[in-house]
Amino acid sequence: MGRIDAITSAINAVETRIGYLVPTSRVNRRFWAPGAELNTGIYESYPVTVRNARTAPEPFTLDRHGFCLSTHRSGIADFHDAEAVNRLYPDEVAQVAKALTGCDLVVPMGAQIRSSGQTGPTVQPPAAEAHVDFTTKTARRIAQVLYERAVPGGPGFDRFICFSLWRTFSPPPQDWPLALCEYGSVGDEEGVPNTKVDVDVIPEGDALFAPIEGEEDMAAATIFRHNPAHLWWYFPDMVRDEIVFIKFHDSDHDRAWRAPHTAFHDTSRPGAHVRESLEFRAIAYFSRAG
Repeated sequence: MGRIDAITSAINAVETRIGYLVPTSRVNRRFWAPGAELNTGIYESYPVTVRNARTAPEPFTLDRHGFCLSTHRSGIADFHDAEAVNRLYPDEVAQVAKALTGCDLVVPMGAQIRSSGQTGPTVQPPAAEAHVDFTTKTARRIAQVLYERAVPGGPGFDRFICFSLWRTFSPPPQDWPLALCEYGSVGDEEGVPNTKVDVDVIPEGDALFAPIEGEEDMAAATIFRHNPAHLWWYFPDMVRDEIVFIKFHDSDHDRAWRAPHTAFHDTSRPGAHVRESLEFRAIAYFSRAG
């Protein structure tokens, strides 16, 4: 979990705005269609200071902060090559996760490319509001289902971590970097569910808010209301061989068990490049002793 000491021309802190859920928002859904996403929740952008994590006084660690920076040189030449990513990247992610967490099993969930430029059927826009990709309920259910598929009749597990391995592969500086919220600045009681609804085409009008049968059992993310106590960080000028490990949910709540995150528009870097990034979701398991 070593700290990366990169030379960067970025400033020590960026004054920007981050989208948070407003207190009056009631029907919170994230409709997902190829190349498009739409939230029914009502969000407002709040002024936020995002600090340069490369100049922080101590390294960021998974157990204290909920995220960390590390290095990994992928064997994939082009991350837009879906066949190569699906064939090679799960094993690479597993190796990184085992090294960073000490887990003994990693079950992949899949990759997603995001771009602040052109999107399409396989490329989504950046997620631009404070969130964690799972709720506790969703994390527990998915972890159990995927474990039983991967290890039928296995010994079970004492702990699991739902996570993302995130990297950008466009040149630095990027126009929409990833901001990460320090775990210790977020109360365990904070956050409300945001149901993920997969559709072919984003609905319109009243259809966005119409009842959905079984919605209470659908996968959901956690979204957050503004809290001035939140401490936001980012790693400016990330390069292809750097990765960020982000906890979505650690079943061990005696340590940092999640890290809210979001893209933000960094206007402090004139001439910044379009951000292209790859996130790969997976679950790390700590198997029960036989």
